[in-house]
Amino acid sequence: MKTAKVLLFSSTLLITTLFLGCSGDSVANTNNTKALLGKALFTSKELSQNKTMACDTCHDLNHAMIDSRTASVTNGASTGDDGVSIGDRNAPTATYAAFTPDFGIDDEGLYVGGQFLDGRASNLKAQAKGPFLNPVEMNMTNATAVVNRVQADASLASQMKTVYGASIFDNDKAAYDAVADAIATFESTTEFSPFDSKFDRAYDGSYTYTAQEVQGKTLFESKGRCIACHPINGYHPLITDHSYDNLGVPENTTLRGLNGVGSGAKDKGLRTQVGNPSLDGTFKVPSLRNVAVTGPYMHNGVFKNLKTVIHFYNTRDIGGLNPEDNNTVFKIAEVPSTVNHTELGELGLSDAEEDALVAFLKTFTDQKFEHLIP
Repeated sequence: MKTAKVLLFSSTLLITTLFLGCSGDSVANTNNTKALLGKALFTSKELSQNKTMACDTCHDLNHAMIDSRTASVTNGASTGDDGVSIGDRNAPTATYAAFTPDFGIDDEGLYVGGQFLDGRASNLKAQAKGPFLNPVEMNMTNATAVVNRVQADASLASQMKTVYGASIFDNDKAAYDAVADAIATFESTTEFSPFDSKFDRAYDGSYTYTAQEVQGKTLFESKGRCIACHPINGYHPLITDHSYDNLGVPENTTLRGLNGVGSGAKDKGLRTQVGNPSLDGTFKVPSLRNVAVTGPYMHNGVFKNLKTVIHFYNTRDIGGLNPEDNNTVFKIAEVPSTVNHTELGELGLSDAEEDALVAFLKTFTDQKFEHLIP
């Protein structure tokens, strides 16, 4: 079981180490030529097999970079380019993803960082290559097929040559790397990471917490134990320690009934990548930025409401009732052997304290998405 720890990052350190690491450039802005190309690629449906899906289908730029389609929110996972295939995991928000460190082991010997919920892509550029070729996502045959689609689009091809040189399409591997690089650059812009939430504004002195939000912040740092995995120290924290954990999340039986995986299957998470049985069923601890508007929740989208998540953390081990499942007892973990029973499961929070925590979590919402808060 992982131990609680706090990672202190200043915005300056993050900008110089992580933004530089993911894009090869200084911090990009939305007027940056490469970022503009990245946005064009990110929003192009031409790069999926049936031309029905773009990166922003599952990472909607107008909805905190999640899949906001009704079916995806209801089922917990995204429908693919063919209109039929459904994955087995919830598409996470792409906001602030550029700040995630490369996959590796920290000084405590814990796996941290990486992209996707299981860390299988080392960094943002590697992640950008995955969805194009995933058969239940954009379903392209191979990298060459993607490059051919880019080259066939006059605007995209022209922008690629402007940014990467007239000979960029002479080598398919280099061109595919460039596509991923441009997308990663776009995802490294302030459009994805504005740091202008009420939480940030409170730190700067331009927002004053309500009494309920103050109570929630106190609970977040103490009785609620949220701080163990979601540090909020320092200026512009990412509100995650980038580690991996098994929260005891139950199977999403609705999703499994739709995608053909079948009830009773176990998603091994990080263990699939590293082979360590003690990490069976562990998934990356997400940033809580924009958490109020990025449901459904958990790696499999099993919970629809943020209050349910808090109630699950609070009562999982003491017979808590799931308000989204006819107030029946929360079902057992999909992978019970490695569940974290130390930091959650029996928190002793009252209903009012749960509400206060939810109120505080809402302050992590970027200003442009505040209108989406339920």
